[in-house]
Amino acid sequence: MTAPLLQVRGVTAFYGKIAALKGVDIDVPAGEIVTLIGANGAGKSTLMLPIFGEPRAREGQIVYDGRDLTHMHTHHI
Repeated sequence: MTAPLLQVRGVTAFYGKIAALKGVDIDVPAGEIVTLIGANGAGKSTLMLPIFGEPRAREGQIVYDGRDLTHMHTHHI
């Protein structure tokens, strides 16, 4: 079994003092199309933002194609 192209493990993100994500895990295999669906305010966009680097994940790890993106600056991602 090959590693997923994108791995999100235990990601927690905050807006100021407000926890917007708590311990999110998701795998996206190479060649797959994955969608996030949910009500307004459910955290769909908030999950994408730490993957792109802003706001940063306060906890957890984000790995894309074997590279740890968790603490990288957005312009490097």
